[in-house]
Amino acid sequence: MRYMSNASNPVDFGKYHTIRRNGSVVAFEPSKISVALTKAFLSVLGRSDATPSSVHSKVSVLTETVVVGLVRSRPQGGAIHIEDIQDQVELALMRAGEHDVARSYVLYREKRAAARESHRDALGSTVINVAKADGSRAPLDVVALRARIELAASGLHEVDVGRILTDTLKNLYDGIREHEVNTSAIMAARARIEIDPAYNLATARLLMDDIRLEILGESVGALQMQARYASYFPEFIHSGIKAELLDERLATFDLAKLAGAIKADRDLQFGYLGLQTLYDRYFLHIEDKRIEMPQAFFMRVAMGLALNEKDREARAVEFYDVLSTFDFMSSTPTLFNSGSRRSQLSSCYLTTIADDLAGIYEGIKENALLSKFAGGLGNDWTKVRAMGSWIKGTNGKSQGVVPFLKVVNDTAVAVNQGGKRKGAVCAYLETWHADIEEFLELRKNVGDDRRRTHDMNTANWIPDLFMKRVFDDGEWTLFSPSECPDLHEVYGKEFEKRYQAYEAKAARGEMKVARKISAKTLWRKMLAMLFETGHPWLTFKDPCNIRSPQQHVGVVHSSNLCTEITLNTSDSEIAVCNLGSVNLVAHLVQKVDGTWELDEQKLKRTVRVAMRMLDNVIDINYYPVEKARTSNLNHRPVGLGIMGFQDCLQAMRVPYASEAAVEFADISMEMVAYHAYWASTELADERGKYPSFDGSLWSQGILPHDSVALLAKERGAYLEVDDTVRMDWDGLRKRIAKVGMRNSNCLAIAPTATISNIIGVSACIEPTYQNLYVKSNLSGEFTVVNDYLVRELKARGLWDSVMVADLKYFDGSVGNIDRVPDDLKAVFANAFEIAPTWLIQAASRRQKWIDQAQSLNIYIKGASGKVLDETYKEAWLRGLKTTYYLRTLGATAAEKSTGNGGELNAVPVHGGAHQATQLAAKAPAPTAAVLPVPVAPPVPQAAPEPEDDIVGPACMLRPGDVGFSECEACQ
Repeated sequence: MRYMSNASNPVDFGKYHTIRRNGSVVAFEPSKISVALTKAFLSVLGRSDATPSSVHSKVSVLTETVVVGLVRSRPQGGAIHIEDIQDQVELALMRAGEHDVARSYVLYREKRAAARESHRDALGSTVINVAKADGSRAPLDVVALRARIELAASGLHEVDVGRILTDTLKNLYDGIREHEVNTSAIMAARARIEIDPAYNLATARLLMDDIRLEILGESVGALQMQARYASYFPEFIHSGIKAELLDERLATFDLAKLAGAIKADRDLQFGYLGLQTLYDRYFLHIEDKRIEMPQAFFMRVAMGLALNEKDREARAVEFYDVLSTFDFMSSTPTLFNSGSRRSQLSSCYLTTIADDLAGIYEGIKENALLSKFAGGLGNDWTKVRAMGSWIKGTNGKSQGVVPFLKVVNDTAVAVNQGGKRKGAVCAYLETWHADIEEFLELRKNVGDDRRRTHDMNTANWIPDLFMKRVFDDGEWTLFSPSECPDLHEVYGKEFEKRYQAYEAKAARGEMKVARKISAKTLWRKMLAMLFETGHPWLTFKDPCNIRSPQQHVGVVHSSNLCTEITLNTSDSEIAVCNLGSVNLVAHLVQKVDGTWELDEQKLKRTVRVAMRMLDNVIDINYYPVEKARTSNLNHRPVGLGIMGFQDCLQAMRVPYASEAAVEFADISMEMVAYHAYWASTELADERGKYPSFDGSLWSQGILPHDSVALLAKERGAYLEVDDTVRMDWDGLRKRIAKVGMRNSNCLAIAPTATISNIIGVSACIEPTYQNLYVKSNLSGEFTVVNDYLVRELKARGLWDSVMVADLKYFDGSVGNIDRVPDDLKAVFANAFEIAPTWLIQAASRRQKWIDQAQSLNIYIKGASGKVLDETYKEAWLRGLKTTYYLRTLGATAAEKSTGNGGELNAVPVHGGAHQATQLAAKAPAPTAAVLPVPVAPPVPQAAPEPEDDIVGPACMLRPGDVGFSECEACQ
């Protein structure tokens, strides 16, 4: 039977079964869920009061919700215990707002459970046989199972081993496979993560047991793995080479020495989300059977990056140590492909599209080749002539940029990064291009679908002159680049001079394609489309160029897919960047007096090793396109970033919305920048400076923070950037003058959504989205709970089941929970409770030190035209080079915060009200999904004021909404 929960994804229910309470296994039947829901509604509404059509409609939708939730948790099929199904029914009723029906359903379940308990024998009397991998059967060893759970809970005093064992046993049946016993234990522990973060580690360790069973072919305890890695690792390398997955050169390493350097206990530091993500998407496999253990994975990546080193084993161990301790993590393409036969390790590619048919389709072909090997793409389309421009070869008129972007969109869908994840591309267009207004509408859900691009991203490449015209309420003229091609190649005052000359020429009637528009009107339309569709993003051409160290060899024409890369592109060069991120919180230490600081010596060591790894990528990398190789070897740019910034603030008890947080952003970024640039000079001293060094800002003694003065000189009064410095930058200037730089660019803060999941920290510079929520990605659904908040609440005696229920009720926010003290409300405010000015101020302090840019999401609760206008103007005034997604909170999400804030705090936890507490504990937690496509817009909170009429329907997406995106191409 197939159930059409989604027309494009029919579910085969032949793969699913239901485990009844007596242990028998029967076919999974969604119709029985419908029957149970119907009975629940009728028991509350009464048969005479209930309208059959209304009940049927509700039951149909709720059944769909329950089935989708169950299938999502087990995408490969399997057996589902009847109580797990009933849990999903409760959750669906609560999410739908059917609280009376849900309460009745809970009470019914409790009554039935009590009745069963009064007359059934203990579960232990039932004999359960387990089917082994070799086909043999043996009775379930409950003692061994308990021992396995106890080992997973070792050192985690909050974990209730007996409860996990009980919940595991209830899902077992006679003839169950050994692997499914492990899965049952994992599911039992996973269900309790919301109760305490310790269950997150316990769940991961149980998953680790299952991974060992699959890869090693037998159950091996964690304590035996140090010895087992020694024999397993060489076998793994040879198996990978034989299967043509790994580079033959890996066999020439001293594998015994590397196996001896592996630290098996580092397998135990993963959270569940991190380990499951690695298992599902990163570990090597042969015919869907994994062959790669976690520490072998890190060592394989390290070996791949050490291939060209003189002392390969020593460097591989050095690289392994920063990866496996989570001090630093390479980007996803590097993790995917390092040590493989075709090691495409780079994250981002930037191209410029030529203004002729051959050049356009050459660019689309390059997109396909780059995307095939897991690269995120940024395309500069500004050179392509506008609609209505004359075509010399045919004496006809051009259709403009948009039809070609539709082809780009479909190419990204067709070439899906080697089958590992969706193709990803962002098109950039300068604001003076005559097609800009249609470009703004590419992501709309209405209009001619042939002129829409629903699967690609777009970004405005905005000159400073346009922003000045917006501030001054001036006019703006749109041109076709075929008549003014030099505007594409200039910036700053030179751009202003030439642009004004073209305006004068247009006024004389000497331009065929030129029209005037109010700059403020165009700006308002840009913000309206950003609010309505999430695109195009706002990025700023002049600061990217004026502050570029490489302005002597070309122009930065666009950023990349995630807006953190700012490198030159041309007809002959495709810019490439190699990314990785330092885990900032891993370098935070508490001093004797209780204050916190970054361990500079440890950070220096990590950054030095990380910069060496990133530089090695350039020489080892497989380049699908020759223009990318030429560019990368000539300029050797890398992009070292950070993650775990919010973790640092919460560990230090510093609110994101504070001067202290802004100061920490400044201090931490200066420290990372100083040591990254110094590390590049060390590499230059050892290996030579990059070929295009002479003439760069580096060679002139102008460091990234010095270039702020260049921007101020070009821009005039429109700049507000703090100029504080703390470290010995004069010493660095002298060293650069002596030995040069190995890399034209060194820093870029990428989104890090996936790699931060792997190591269990907050993504890059992001504020906390919610303190408790359910995250959905390609690996399934995962409960995410803020460890720092739980720690603080425990210390104050406030962490209990009612607090869990309150967090769920208020969508992970502590702001409306009366029991939470004000100081904790400030520290643990979520992204939508922080005024966007704090995000921008912190980003401005970082941008001062960064030679590229940063992926900066903007979060706004209750967005209006006025707020958007002020926010993005401030971003430009503060000297930011780029911005990324706009996240707004819709009215439907904010609705629950209109109460007094203590509704659930009054729920008693004794006597007959215990069921009410249980019901509250199962209240809905938002779920996260992927890809930012507009959904049906919720009703706006209020009609916009006259000056706010740029605001359309509020359909921006949150990490808990269907359609939310987490960029993965740049991690």
